[in-house]
Amino acid sequence: MKLIVKLLILAAVGLVIACSSSDKEYQNNHLEPIAKNPFKFLYVRFFGDTRWSDQAAEAYRVPRQDVDLELLKDEHAGTKVTWLGHSSFLVQLPELTFLTDPVFSERVSPVSFAGPKRLVPLTFKPEDLPSVDFVVISHNHYDHLDKKAIEHFGNSTHYFVPEGLGAWFEKMDIKPSNITELPWWGSQQKGEALITATPSQHWSARGLFDRNKSHWASWLIEFKGKRYWFAGDTGYNPYDFKEIGERAEEIDLAFIPIGAYSPRGFMKDQHVNVPEALKVHQDVKAKLSIGMHWGTYPLTAEPVMEPAELLEDLTAKQAITAPFITMKMGETLLLD
Repeated sequence: MKLIVKLLILAAVGLVIACSSSDKEYQNNHLEPIAKNPFKFLYVRFFGDTRWSDQAAEAYRVPRQDVDLELLKDEHAGTKVTWLGHSSFLVQLPELTFLTDPVFSERVSPVSFAGPKRLVPLTFKPEDLPSVDFVVISHNHYDHLDKKAIEHFGNSTHYFVPEGLGAWFEKMDIKPSNITELPWWGSQQKGEALITATPSQHWSARGLFDRNKSHWASWLIEFKGKRYWFAGDTGYNPYDFKEIGERAEEIDLAFIPIGAYSPRGFMKDQHVNVPEALKVHQDVKAKLSIGMHWGTYPLTAEPVMEPAELLEDLTAKQAITAPFITMKMGETLLLD
């Protein structure tokens, strides 16, 4: 009952948070607007037929390790990719470092006393992370756009955000010169890197009155002949990702969500499941993909380790030639 009361308060708070003066509403390419709100979620959560796993009780199974800070500082280690949890990756290339959807908060919620609570502690201290040249943000949901993380980085970096989201950063006292707002297929040069906003299938809101007032995006980063693609948060369709694969020609490394997919009837349009994640992997022609969006926050009904275990099982059964892997939280992968 306490949980229900907290969630109802959370929904009420959402009524007055993040109002937007913009009249524009953003759309998906191949899907009608996704009509989700806290009240529909509460109904599915407490009155639906799906059995919800106790992910907090299973959290001990999530593979994790403390971030190797000395390795992050090693300038001779080549290309390094560190999974910081959920959809947050620190990517260190020779002469370029970028970060995807950094989230440091204990809860991903508009309030500190309710909402999904982190399953495992951070594997690092934010102040110990190296400086980053830029951050890409997929959309404004609390588990992808974290006020605490943006406060930490402040004006020390540059932010690439989907169209319509720049105003939120300005309200956070981020200088306009440190914000680049891009529409789908819009590109901007950052030093030797070319950053392009690419389509995804999702929706946006931080309250009940700003639904789809900012866009959502995946991101393509091209640097010295290599292509890195961050899928953000997305459902599947057989068009957008094939177009990304055709335009990019080849993706050297992709970050693709594999979790938060159950109950399927509620989540299908906005979150891929593991078989669909494999389709995305193949559609974008990724040489290597890393699974994300699992094991960090209890957002949905599936057991906490199911996405990673199912991915390993399906890649073996389907004889997927280009590897699609998961990492330990806090692990650094050396790619050279």
